[in-house]
Amino acid sequence: MPKVPLYNMSGAQVGELELNDSVFGIEPNKAVLYDFVKMQMANKRVGTASTKTRADVRGGGRKPWRQKGTGRARVGSTRNPLWTGGGVVFGPHPRDYSYRLPRKVRRLAMRSALSTKVKEQSIIVVDELTFAEPKTRLMVETLKALNAGKKTLVVIADGDGNVTKSARNIPGVKPLPVDFINVYDLLHYDTLLITKDAVARVEEVFA
Repeated sequence: MPKVPLYNMSGAQVGELELNDSVFGIEPNKAVLYDFVKMQMANKRVGTASTKTRADVRGGGRKPWRQKGTGRARVGSTRNPLWTGGGVVFGPHPRDYSYRLPRKVRRLAMRSALSTKVKEQSIIVVDELTFAEPKTRLMVETLKALNAGKKTLVVIADGDGNVTKSARNIPGVKPLPVDFINVYDLLHYDTLLITKDAVARVEEVFA
């Protein structure tokens, strides 16, 4: 089983934490990671782009000129797609881009992302992360003491408002309750800063 150092908020090592091998110690599946991120980005798409066909454009009810005898090309409406102000052919219409991968694939993707962090030694586990009041300065000092990278994902066991408010204004830092942990954020941020309680919650769900 992989072992990682356990730190306190001052950056001092207070022990070691043994991680679950089936969650943090598997060989990452890059194909599954790609499929999951692709699904996650597709699910974020709003899909509200819309265009008007010739049936939707205002006007064009009267035939501009008679069919024959003018020397001009025949036309039935000024809202013809070939005309300025006409309808759009095969334009986008509101649609839903979302889809879901099988449950086992989603779980494998999460385990692969977590194992990648352990393999790259870019995971920092702290015994606890709490603040008496929201203070961005205290969060900055904690991140500096723990040698966290410029892009850090801070995962806590519950929605501690003081931690969230202290971290959300720091550029490159994203606080996240463990229930909302996802593959895209794990791969997007260079460093994963996670509390001991959050690790236990992750192992409980994905082991």
